[in-house]
Amino acid sequence: MNKQDLVAVVAETGELSKAKAGEVLDAVFDAISESLKSKQEVRLVGFGTFSTSRRKAGKGRNPRTGEEIEIAASATVRFKAGKALKDGLT
Repeated sequence: MNKQDLVAVVAETGELSKAKAGEVLDAVFDAISESLKSKQEVRLVGFGTFSTSRRKAGKGRNPRTGEEIEIAASATVRFKAGKALKDGLT
């Protein structure tokens, strides 16, 4: 499922126009992004939790040349599925 498919489902389920459903989804995604940028966790009960974590710097190898390279520290987003979501998959 891509974003357009999700917009269509939300529009149909919520009895909204596709344009309005797209605006709602964009607002939700923006709110999640802004919270994560400010290092806040986003908990959606029954669905899951979005959080950020830091990856420390390390060393790796260039697969083409075999040369050792430095990998910089970085931030990443993590998602942990909630119990209801996990249980619904079985």
